[in-house]
Amino acid sequence: MSERHEITDALAALNSGASEAIEHLISLVYRELKRIAHRQLAGEGGGHTLSTTAVVHEAYLRLAAQSRVEWVGRGQFFAVAARVMRRVLIDYARQHQASRRGGRGRSRVALEVLEHADPSAISIPERAESLLALDEALDSLHRVDERLAQVVECRFFAGLDEVETAEALGVSQRTVSRDWRMARAWLFEALSDDPA
Repeated sequence: MSERHEITDALAALNSGASEAIEHLISLVYRELKRIAHRQLAGEGGGHTLSTTAVVHEAYLRLAAQSRVEWVGRGQFFAVAARVMRRVLIDYARQHQASRRGGRGRSRVALEVLEHADPSAISIPERAESLLALDEALDSLHRVDERLAQVVECRFFAGLDEVETAEALGVSQRTVSRDWRMARAWLFEALSDDPA
């Protein structure tokens, strides 16, 4: 049986209430979650407290707590995982900002972080403020166009490519490409209006 089918079967078992299904599911997707987390932290130096393993384990805990999700397939699982990774990284950025209170003033939001789908361009401590501003703008975008926000979550926070994002969202690769351009333009506009 292919890994894709095993994931689908594990998700079906999870839907039917099999409590051990989450462990089986995570064992199937652990390597992919680790790849995503590694990509997120690739630009990190050794002085931070967030490791690839810590991100994956926190994501695991949050995914295991998703009791109201009706799992339909691998793609949807990775779309939810993208949202969970976003929350883990944003929470870490908030903690970093809280520890910096009383320090130097706000720096300008780094719009160049959005230039490529590569969130590892600068480290989380260096980009905490940018990530928080992006999170706020993404929440606004979600209210305007939910799918555009989902594309950003998949591409930027989960590091999925266009094909993987298309699968996760159940749309064509061409739609993802168009949505990614539109979402980035919208976010550039929103972030450039930011008084920071």
